[in-house]
This record gives sequence, structure tokens and C-alpha cells, in this order.
Amino acid sequence: MLSIILSIAGSDSSGGAGIQADIKTISALGGYAASVITAVTAQNTIGVQAVYPMPADVVRAQIVSVMDDLRPNSVKIGMIHDAETVHSIVKCLQKYHPAFVVYDPVMVSTGGQPLMTEGTIRAIKEELFPLCTLITPNLHEAGLLCEQTIFDTDEMKQAARELSYRFRTSVLIKGGHLQGADMCDILYERRSSDYADTVPLSEWTIYSHTKIESRNLHGTGCTLSSAIATFLADGHRLDEAVRRSKEYISQAIARAKEMKIGQGNGPLWHYFPLSE
Repeated sequence: MLSIILSIAGSDSSGGAGIQADIKTISALGGYAASVITAVTAQNTIGVQAVYPMPADVVRAQIVSVMDDLRPNSVKIGMIHDAETVHSIVKCLQKYHPAFVVYDPVMVSTGGQPLMTEGTIRAIKEELFPLCTLITPNLHEAGLLCEQTIFDTDEMKQAARELSYRFRTSVLIKGGHLQGADMCDILYERRSSDYADTVPLSEWTIYSHTKIESRNLHGTGCTLSSAIATFLADGHRLDEAVRRSKEYISQAIARAKEMKIGQGNGPLWHYFPLSE
């Protein structure tokens, strides 16, 4: 049966991240991608030149339109610009109850600067996080949520467990900004009574890998989270969905190393499974 996955995210005019990366990823992995646009951006491989948020009622109308007809059971959430949009998304999730919600919280810039107001972050923490199956912060975002700087894997494990307990969701902290040649992501799964017997005894799952040196890394967070949402929709357990998604994104990065698209941080190559 064909899995339907809904991406709620911003549009990237260069095609490397956001809604465009999500649609490419979901399609390459054999799912059907529906989309809700939260903002239109003017951006390319060099940077973001402008952001035009969608009104919250327009975001809600898009979600309702897709949910009433297509009934996706897996949702990926990306860029959310303001608290009103958070409220609209939350009300829709509470109404339709999709089986899986994966949220990539784009809260902090590459340089570590917050991209959201305090009110928006508060609404996300209090209202949206507890409705998620998984959140996927990077080191900067996890540090912002924990109000501390995270330097190593021990601190990543502590932060993942703290965030899981605080926000009642599973947490995958991405270690792409760790120093050194060896990278790791750390998953902490939130246990529930009907799930406890099917997960490993370990509280954490650590995904270690060698860093792939490439200038083409635009959209990696979007690609990973939409891949996880797709594998969850296909019936994979959370830790296995993350493992398969990590394998997919590593290949997408490796296949894009020699591509020349744009003058800056180029995109991944999402379609290698189809070409093979």
C-alpha cells in the first residue's frame, strides 16, 4: 500500500531544502508527498534573501484540505515562522491525529543565532513538541532548548534524555557540528506502555559514521526528517527508521560531492535509489 506523507514546511526557491527537499526525499523512497507551505523564501546556495510567511489561516486551510481527502498517516514539520502558525498546526494535529509526526525544529542559524521569537519557541515547546513522535534538533538547537552548550556525545545523551522527559517525545540530536572526523547522532526513545516491549533495552541508540567532506550539504536536516517520516509511514520501528534514513542521507551526500549546482552550499542528490 502506498504511504502518504505530508510535509508542512517553507518553500526553497533554489530547490535544495524545505518543501522541495521533502518532496524529492519522499518520492525517492517510494512514498507519495503532499505539501503545506508555511512560508515562501527567496534563497539560493549562497543564502536566504527574503522570507514571506503564509498567514496562519492559510496554513490551516492547506492542512485541512490534505487531511480531509488524502488522510496521510505521517507528517513532517519544518519551518514555522510565528506562534499563530504553531497554534493552527497544533489544532489540526489534535483534530486529525496522524500516527507519526516528525518535527525538524529550525530554531537556530548555522552560526548559532536564534531564528524565532521567544513567544514562538514557547508555543512550540508547550503545544507542539508533546504531539510529536520525534524531534530532530541539531547541537545548536538542542543547546537552546536545554539552555546550555553541548560539546560531546555524553552531553548529547544527557540533553536527549532531558528533552524527552520535559517535552514527552522522542529526541534525535544531530551531531553534524561535532569537532573531528567522526560524527554521531543520538536517539533517545520515549517509552509508552504499548511500545516498551518492542524497543531495545538500551535507552539510547547511537548512530556513528565518518564525516563526508563536501560543499554540497544544503537541505540535510530537511532530507533526514522527511526520510524518517517516510520510513515510519512504511511501518518501520523508530530506531530502524532513523538507521535507514541515515544510510539514505549518507548516500545522498556522497553522490552530490562532485555536483556543481550554484556557487555556494549546494544540494544533495536525492534520486540515486530511483536511478539504480
